Amino acid sequence: MKSKFLALLIAVLVAVAVGSDFWRPWLFKPPVDVPNRIRNTVSNVKVASIALVPQKGDELIDSEIRNLQEEARSKQQPPEVMKRLGWAFVRKARLSYDPGYYKLAEQCALVVESQRADDPDALLLQGHILQSLHKFKEAESIARKLVNVRRDPADQGLLGDVLMEQGNLADAVGAYQHMVNLRPDLQSYTRIANLRWLKGDLDGAIEVIQMAATAASPREPEPGAWAYTRLGIYSLQAGQLDVAETSALFALEYAHDYPPALLLRGRILLAQGKPTVAVPFLRQAAALNPLPEYQWILADALSLTGETGAAQAVEQKLMATGATNDPRTFAVFLASRRERLTDSLRLAFTELETRQDVFTMDALAWALRANGRLTEGLDYSRKSLAEDTQDARLFYHAGCIAMECGNRTDAAEFFGKANRIKQMLFPSERSDLNQQFPALKEIETTRPMAQQ
Repeated sequence: MKSKFLALLIAVLVAVAVGSDFWRPWLFKPPVDVPNRIRNTVSNVKVASIALVPQKGDELIDSEIRNLQEEARSKQQPPEVMKRLGWAFVRKARLSYDPGYYKLAEQCALVVESQRADDPDALLLQGHILQSLHKFKEAESIARKLVNVRRDPADQGLLGDVLMEQGNLADAVGAYQHMVNLRPDLQSYTRIANLRWLKGDLDGAIEVIQMAATAASPREPEPGAWAYTRLGIYSLQAGQLDVAETSALFALEYAHDYPPALLLRGRILLAQGKPTVAVPFLRQAAALNPLPEYQWILADALSLTGETGAAQAVEQKLMATGATNDPRTFAVFLASRRERLTDSLRLAFTELETRQDVFTMDALAWALRANGRLTEGLDYSRKSLAEDTQDARLFYHAGCIAMECGNRTDAAEFFGKANRIKQMLFPSERSDLNQQFPALKEIETTRPMAQQ
């Protein structure tokens, strides 16, 4: 009887101890590394399960992703397969303009990192994802680490990209030069072309982007579509509308329903004075990629065709989502429309914390001007022109700011430069330029007569 009671008492005590975790320090002491290993394994399963949800879709890239997912599941997520799957998600993100695929790519990189710490290819994948998410400082740290341990052109490309976004063109030039020296191909050519355009060399940009387009392959549709789209944009600025239109068509052959190419087609048609024909292309582009840039120009085009209600509906969507989808362009839009000016200034200043390129300087200058802070706006406007970038919006904004500061000479110069490439402006901007520039020229013409 006593033995039974004693056994029962011990059982109760053990049950209480287990329930209170009292046993953990002494009854069972696992090896130190077991909890971390278990935790990592559980984490990997969760991460991998997200990335391995079967991909839907009928595009070639969707089929590639499904095949890689199946291979990863059958082989328990080997690092090499997960890296390939991660890059496939990046390509899908660039084709679809759906940022959610970057998060899936990030999950793949985390799985590889947990199995192979400091795997350079996984780090490169993480760097590209961070860049796409506008985390440029973090991406720069990864890029510098990579270029110090190996000679890979993709590493130099990443470094150049994040330096350029942060306004450090001088060092970006060096990174891109290393990249093209290691491998002269479409990826390096498109970057060199963009750099030349940023430095004001449109002819040089066209020359190099033509080399990129020639190097394009149907096996990699997105880079080819991007190269032809950039050729179209440069050609539009050069006034070569036929070349621009042909380039847009080639881009759409590489990637059907490619949003930047659809946007380009719409812009070309607007430059030709055909807003009614432009609207379907712009509407499709904005539906596929609902960023402020796409919605703004669509609203402008709808206004030109008299579809005021539809234009207002598009702008309402822009107002609701712009701050999240593209804060910088949204800040410019708000300042242009003279709405929510405090938000415009806040977004522009916040953007400056991560990007210090000429377009961020311009966005801040424009927001400051709209908020009545002209002196500061003039300072940032000058910074936006420091690299000699030949951009119609930069010149148009600089002209407006100079005009309001009372500097008519500078205003006339900037308006003149914007007017020479005014096909690059959105319709509402072009309309305002068409009013301000002739009025300024009339003032300058009549001023000597008034003084006599």
